Amino acid sequence: MFIAMNRFRVVKGREEAFETAWRGRDSRLKGLPGFVEFHLLKGPEADEQVLYASHTIWRSRADFEAWTRSDAFREAHKDAGKTKGMYIGGPQFEGFEVVLEMRDGAD
Repeated sequence: MFIAMNRFRVVKGREEAFETAWRGRDSRLKGLPGFVEFHLLKGPEADEQVLYASHTIWRSRADFEAWTRSDAFREAHKDAGKTKGMYIGGPQFEGFEVVLEMRDGAD
């Protein structure tokens, strides 16, 4: 399993616009080979920013990398510039290979 995360430092006061932009996106993730799930996470606030992270889970790094080279990726990111004034700096990517997994077993 592979987890891909992007951290966004959102200008304080722009949280609602940021979340609305994400809710309205056509992410094009559903149905992609290897895609498992997506989360948009809201983190701690500081004086001038609120930390967010996009979090996708993939069956493998290869599945994630194939998506980044796809037309679906380009189409999903074509309007990224429209949210430019909402960020402090650009998104910071972090990728993780899962080395240990634990679940509670409840359905």
